[in-house]
Amino acid sequence: MNISENVKYIGVNDHKLDLFEGQYAVPKGMSYNSYVILDEKIAVMDTVDIGFTEEWMENLDRELMGRKPDYLIVQHMEPDHSAGIPLFLKKYPEAKIAASPKTFEMIQQFLYGEENGAAAENDINIRKIPVKNGEMLSLGKHMLEFLFAPMVHWPEVIMTYEQSEKILFTADAFGKFGALDEDEEWLDEARRYYIGIVGKYGAQVQNVLKKAAELDIAAICPLHGPVLKENLAYYLDRYHTWSSYEPERKGIVIAYASIYGHTKTAALYLAEELRKQGQDEVILHDLARTDMAQAVADAFCFDRLVLACSTYNAGIFPFMEDYIHRLQERNFQNRRIALIENGSWAPMAARVIKGMLEKSKNITYVDSTVTIWSAMKEKDKEAMGNLVRELLRK
Repeated sequence: MNISENVKYIGVNDHKLDLFEGQYAVPKGMSYNSYVILDEKIAVMDTVDIGFTEEWMENLDRELMGRKPDYLIVQHMEPDHSAGIPLFLKKYPEAKIAASPKTFEMIQQFLYGEENGAAAENDINIRKIPVKNGEMLSLGKHMLEFLFAPMVHWPEVIMTYEQSEKILFTADAFGKFGALDEDEEWLDEARRYYIGIVGKYGAQVQNVLKKAAELDIAAICPLHGPVLKENLAYYLDRYHTWSSYEPERKGIVIAYASIYGHTKTAALYLAEELRKQGQDEVILHDLARTDMAQAVADAFCFDRLVLACSTYNAGIFPFMEDYIHRLQERNFQNRRIALIENGSWAPMAARVIKGMLEKSKNITYVDSTVTIWSAMKEKDKEAMGNLVRELLRK
């Protein structure tokens, strides 16, 4: 794949992976992106996951056509982007690594071990270029500018702006789940990726977006997902919305945790009543069975959230507890929330949920909390009707 005449894609697709980072389902695989810039000097942008280093090296050698790279730019040290460093340096020992000072600390931690092909530190001779924020590196006609992006989403991360072709290499930012040989829209899997992996670091992403606003960008080259060349304002706007924790769309997510099905019945009833009143965007998640990452992403996407939960051991059902914890650790805020609780002798779910979310910013609860005693009854429909009206109130 050509990014341009002198910038080539040398990444790989992974269709063997079931869980990215050990937790995110990736039914359409994953891409590990890497690039090479060909000029008087040659720079390789990152490597790939350990299972694909040989394929990656073949891709690189094909584009080099007998030449040798001068630099390896390491923007991010997660193993899915750095595992090829030992193989690269064994083949090209004269190449220099350009990276943030923090990166070189992590190289010591990650790459010296038999599982990565380097049994001892002496096996790898690293010629270091510790770069500074804003520092330049000339390749000839191409000029690289290094932009520090700490905690997007690791502390060592840098992005790289190539000035002549106006390409921004963004490390993990602007990535998505899914291999590049799959036909799939960017938005939903990019949102699930962002909220799950980067969502906690909204303030840091905002800082990076301010830097990006000062650049003339023709293409965005992330470490996962497609290269973005068209309508870049759209992608930047999505990231602005997500990182500022503002709702992306108007709609209602109903997330429920039910033991015997009675809380589920209440959640389904509420969804049907909302749709009868013209609320088209109603998303239901059975937290015991759904993709939890998708349920979290939907809560950040839409402006209203209903949490329906059974009381369990004087607390809440574990799936709901897990869900709220995931929302909290990603700084969930700026939303309207409604609560449905269920209990047979001492309903506690609403109180526990509010306690868990008390540190979340700008959370507004609707006035009506619905309490179901064991199973939903005809008399509960009036309370559900009040809840519908409050959720639909503008």
